[in-house]
Amino acid sequence: MPWRSRPSRELAQRVVELSERHPRYGYRRITALLRRAGLCVNTKRVRRIRAEGGLRVRKRQRKTRRLGPAISERQKVTHPNHVWSCDFVHDQTSSGTGFKVFTMVDEHTRECLAAHAAWSLGSKDVIAVIAEVMARRGAPGHLRSDNGPEFIAYAIRDWLGEQQVDTLYINPGSPWENPYIESFHDKLRDEFLNRELFDTLRGAQVGLAGFRREYNTQRPHSSLGYLTPAEFAAKRRAELRSAPVLASPSLANPTQTTQNTKQSLKTLV
Repeated sequence: MPWRSRPSRELAQRVVELSERHPRYGYRRITALLRRAGLCVNTKRVRRIRAEGGLRVRKRQRKTRRLGPAISERQKVTHPNHVWSCDFVHDQTSSGTGFKVFTMVDEHTRECLAAHAAWSLGSKDVIAVIAEVMARRGAPGHLRSDNGPEFIAYAIRDWLGEQQVDTLYINPGSPWENPYIESFHDKLRDEFLNRELFDTLRGAQVGLAGFRREYNTQRPHSSLGYLTPAEFAAKRRAELRSAPVLASPSLANPTQTTQNTKQSLKTLV
């Protein structure tokens, strides 16, 4: 508005730009982005600017085509790589052909470790994705999943046993027993899958890679004090290095874990 000071107009413009770039972010997360950019701004002010501009997170949304490339007993997780959760989510291309996405998150840091799309995914495909993640960051202490055929197949159970990874299966029909992956799926659908039309599987794969990168390194996470998952993971690893007695074996010797993983993959093949 013309009677506002220049800094106020610039702030309002920045709020509008961020809200349009991230239409599924509420005013609290927009405030966190502004603060991460070095601006000192009040949450109520951001909420007021968004209200004046008619900017709000709508419950229903329509997909648009992307332009360009682009159970177990509950235990408290205490460090990165303590428990990974994994599951599948389903979507389809614009022609109606369905595909599956295998997702995996670190329950402690909330990092998305994998978001792998394919027409179909069996136990060997799941093993390959998990092995690739383990080669990057070491093995988890536990892997939590439902008891679907991909996860209870002898091949994957035997392979995880070789990696000294305990399996935690949730009770059938009880997704609430796997809340971290369910929470991630809510965000994945709301902020990406429900907004995009994919003409090809490759388009979905490229888009998922971009979403995972943004989710881990740019998106403030409310349960992490509005740090990104990558920032929180770095903070926790620094804290664990200063208190090595609390560090997990997989963090203490990731090189050995990587060598064991590669050797077992050769045996599997």
